[in-house]
Amino acid sequence: MPAERRNHYDISGTVRISHPQDVCAAVTALLRQRFPDAELKPVRQGFAAFARLYAGTLPGYLGCDTWYHDAQHSLDCTLATARLIDGHERSVPAARRLGARRAVLGVLIALFHDAGYIRRSGDRARNGAEYTLTHVRRSGEFLGELLPRLGYGDEVAKARQIVHFTGYEIALDRIQVRNAKDRMLGFLIGTADVLAQTADRCYLEKCRDFLFREFAICGLAGARQPGGVEPIYRSAEDLLEKTAEFNRRLWEERLDGYFGGVHRYMAAHFGGHDPYGAAIAAHLARIAELAREHRLGELRQRPVAIGRERLRRILGGGPAPRRAWPALARAA
Repeated sequence: MPAERRNHYDISGTVRISHPQDVCAAVTALLRQRFPDAELKPVRQGFAAFARLYAGTLPGYLGCDTWYHDAQHSLDCTLATARLIDGHERSVPAARRLGARRAVLGVLIALFHDAGYIRRSGDRARNGAEYTLTHVRRSGEFLGELLPRLGYGDEVAKARQIVHFTGYEIALDRIQVRNAKDRMLGFLIGTADVLAQTADRCYLEKCRDFLFREFAICGLAGARQPGGVEPIYRSAEDLLEKTAEFNRRLWEERLDGYFGGVHRYMAAHFGGHDPYGAAIAAHLARIAELAREHRLGELRQRPVAIGRERLRRILGGGPAPRRAWPALARAA
């Protein structure tokens, strides 16, 4: 398979994570196997809404115009979440299992955990990256609109809290989720978000080409903007040089720290081997070596973001009908 095609497949090389319909099929098959009696119509409806939201055909929204936080990342995260949930359910006693409804909720939260980057029609921002520092709250607001249409209205309040396990807007110990199973769900989604990003075949190049660009727009990189926050990264090279240390702290404080090492459930899903962990270790070892030896120019891959225009082509070559929101409740 050509390299440019492999860049749009998951870590196992079996699922096209650039295509919502492919990820939907993989996720629903996995949930069906783990929860034979589960009602999966909300999952299919959720993927249909996701495709329209990110393609810019959902009324009131302009589609995805960010590069790092594109449609492919959210689809990758959703697949990783479903796999972690499967590994968890395989590994724990019956009393600690999340169950079908909570698993479906987790998939939906993961699918829309970055929906806050999508601009609404009335927003003043010129690019979704301007919402980097507030996108998790906005994602929670979108979930608050969507979940009742999928039959999950009772879960809106906790979903709007659980989604914060993927971000930094609220300190982890201040996220208002008290039920142990709901907190575990948050740990799994937050872990999947990190695993999907950092195991991506083009992770290092995406940091250089896409993430720095988004950070420059929101003020976290480049020159300081009037009234803005203090930039963290001077250049794309500076971001790459700090990537290994950032990830070391991320694993120490979050994945192996507050989240309790739930990434181990990925190996349970895959029968003893964790391909995400292996890919991440290789990426971080490589970037540490390249940065140390001043060889960052050896990063040669040219990643392609799956934004609204590309997603429209994937979905069939043109914009989908702009159906009203209530139609989601009747979608197959």
